[in-house]
Amino acid sequence: MAMEFRHLRCFVALADELHFGRAARRVAMSQPPFSVNIRQLEEAVGARLFERDSRGVRLTAAGEAFRPHATSLLSKAEEAKALAREVDAGAIGRLRVGFVGSMLFRGLPAMLQRFRASQPRIELVLHELNSQEQIQALASDELDLAFLHTDRVQPPLTAQLISEEQFVACMPEGHPAAARRRIALASLSDEPFVLFSRAASPDYHARIIGMCHQAGFDPRIGHEVRHWLSVVAVVAQGMGVSLVPSPMERSGIRGAVFRPLSDAAMLSTVFAVWNPEVDLPARDRFVKEMGRGQGRAAQ
Repeated sequence: MAMEFRHLRCFVALADELHFGRAARRVAMSQPPFSVNIRQLEEAVGARLFERDSRGVRLTAAGEAFRPHATSLLSKAEEAKALAREVDAGAIGRLRVGFVGSMLFRGLPAMLQRFRASQPRIELVLHELNSQEQIQALASDELDLAFLHTDRVQPPLTAQLISEEQFVACMPEGHPAAARRRIALASLSDEPFVLFSRAASPDYHARIIGMCHQAGFDPRIGHEVRHWLSVVAVVAQGMGVSLVPSPMERSGIRGAVFRPLSDAAMLSTVFAVWNPEVDLPARDRFVKEMGRGQGRAAQ
């Protein structure tokens, strides 16, 4: 005979009440099957747990020793049930979030702050990675959610647009074009460009090259880096010019200036990407909260 949780519930009820009738009512059973459960438990344990005589019901020494462990097992079972329900509801868990550097200036800090305030029992673990690294991390189950620059992802990954802004020209502070309010991209055709490397973000690399081609020139690539902050920092040192998403104007790096383009309409985009085939309620709750935040921002 195997010991089951129903046996333990009956045992604890009888240990507390020391009366078969009251204990049976407490666990919503009639007395005959309740007595059967107590007998089955004693058979499973291999020891008498109760003394039954004309004076009533008493715990044996074995029953006294068994009681705290039975109570603890039932308590842990209830805790496990509650934990499972909370995880299933997305109220507790651990969420590994990847992001490209530009998200620091595109609302990610505020998004995380709102989520932490509403879901304090979900642990957020952040990883700054480029787009390709995040796609690989999602595929190898090292990330649960990614913020990256492309929606060109293979199934089963899914992508949701988070933000889109204009590209702007980024130049050193002393650049002649910095005095203009708006510049034509073609006016930078003779300058060395600081670009996102093709390996780090093939989509953005191709997008910027394509914008230059539309303006009638092939950009001369002076430096390739792996993060937008590095792009702005290298430009600020006077080592070239670049095209960057407009939120990078808030990067606070001294020595770089930003000007809107008069002849380029291509947008810089960020997508949230995840694998919907992975059951992760905490991620689903984050995506839902993210959608509400976008709705508030649009109002």
